[in-house]
Amino acid sequence: QLQLVESGGGLVQPGGSLRLSCAASELILDRYAVGWIRQAPGKEREQVSCITASGSHTNYAHSVKGRFTISRDNINHKVFLQMNSLEPEDTAVYYCAAGVYCLGLNGYDYWGQGTQVTVSS
Repeated sequence: QLQLVESGGGLVQPGGSLRLSCAASELILDRYAVGWIRQAPGKEREQVSCITASGSHTNYAHSVKGRFTISRDNINHKVFLQMNSLEPEDTAVYYCAAGVYCLGLNGYDYWGQGTQVTVSS
């Protein structure tokens, strides 16, 4: 059973940056596409970004394109989400999830517990 753990969330001022990390309990994360999904209070889950297992393909939600960058380190078995120019609207719980391909919210087999990101002055 693949267990995912997110880290790196916190409180940041508008315009600031955070880097989220996703690690797996087993060293097979490299075989999976990994996505970052967020859920704000009272809103539905939104896929923010996804990266294929090889790292050769990525996609981004329109709302974060140009501000967020997804990457992976398959040597150290981690996936990252670099978030720049953060806005209050980015406040949410951020989850990482793993699946065979980047197929959207219903395509993930494993989920982490989430990390809170709060953007506020």
